[in-house]
Amino acid sequence: MSDSIREVTSVSWFGRLKRSAGGIVFGLLLLVAMVIGLFWNEGRAVTTARSLEEGAGLVQSVSADRIDAALEGRLVHVAGPVSATTEPKDDLFGVVAAGIRLERGVEMYQWVERQKSETKTKLGGGEETVTTYSYDKEWSTRAIDSGRFKQPEGHANPGMNYSSESFQIPQAALGAFRLDAPVLDRIGGAERLSLDQSMIEAVKASYTGPRGLHVTASGAYMGFDPSSPRIGDYRLSWEVVPLGPVSVVGRQTSDGFTAYQTVAGNRLLMVESGVVPAEQMFADAMTGNTILTWALRIGGLVLLMLTFSMIMGPVGVLADVIPFLGSLVRLGTGAISFVLAVLVGGLTIALAWFWYRPLLAIGIVVAAVAIAVLVSRFGRKAPAEPAAPAPAA
Repeated sequence: MSDSIREVTSVSWFGRLKRSAGGIVFGLLLLVAMVIGLFWNEGRAVTTARSLEEGAGLVQSVSADRIDAALEGRLVHVAGPVSATTEPKDDLFGVVAAGIRLERGVEMYQWVERQKSETKTKLGGGEETVTTYSYDKEWSTRAIDSGRFKQPEGHANPGMNYSSESFQIPQAALGAFRLDAPVLDRIGGAERLSLDQSMIEAVKASYTGPRGLHVTASGAYMGFDPSSPRIGDYRLSWEVVPLGPVSVVGRQTSDGFTAYQTVAGNRLLMVESGVVPAEQMFADAMTGNTILTWALRIGGLVLLMLTFSMIMGPVGVLADVIPFLGSLVRLGTGAISFVLAVLVGGLTIALAWFWYRPLLAIGIVVAAVAIAVLVSRFGRKAPAEPAAPAPAA
């Protein structure tokens, strides 16, 4: 079931000019933030790369069977199966499972509001916006405040009495080593938990709500009919991070692990599921750093382009007195915004390289200049092609 309402709003040409003038101020502030962010990202990438290189050269792989006191404070790599004497438990529903972490997932059937707007520029520069608010019933893991809906009447959501939660054991063991929260928090690989009969009975015994309760191996349903959900019904499921082999790189501290402070600046504490060699763990971390660096670069350039579009927004609004002319002007300002974003972003990244990696940056510039000179000289010295012989008379 879904329904919708429409709302029509208008803004005059002068109102749009005033709004776009405010966009200039916000755009300038955002421009400063983006330049600082791009510069910071290069520093973060360099510091992380140097820290990982430093760690890769220092790490020592040791057996999990015994603790070598001579390695106290050193960066070590340990791999092996994890064991525990306790089990994570969801006390609210009595679900217990062997593993490192038990995760309860909760969804409630609720009204969801969506907006879709269509804006048209009118002759004279005014703007008319038609907004359609549609309402659908869906499962959601978060509480949706129906009081903020455009039309809350007939779309009321009850409060959410249950929420998703995570339950983790306080400690585990990796051979002779102790694993505390900083390491356990980094262990992933959650799997869907199939409820056995004792868990099913525990969930049934814990429930005292007014709605019906249906519990199977795949989870619990709070409502009268799972095939026909009503607003306020719940779906619950559980996942568990099982006990298994893990690999840890960190500072050996007594019989446990803490983050290792590198000279380069970062603190290293890495955890991966499975038995992974130290070389592979550092290679994976390097790859992750490269991906993050490029993602932030591209995101920063996109935001820079939007920033310049905001700054030049009044130009398009001024031209909107004739809508067709405004569209053409926006194509031009969009192209200019793209060029400025590339120039400013590229210059910022280049300056950051000179700041954080001066030798490498200078080497790249020198190499580029040398290649350009060689290509230029080769082009000048290339013999001209012989002219074709004139045809015989």
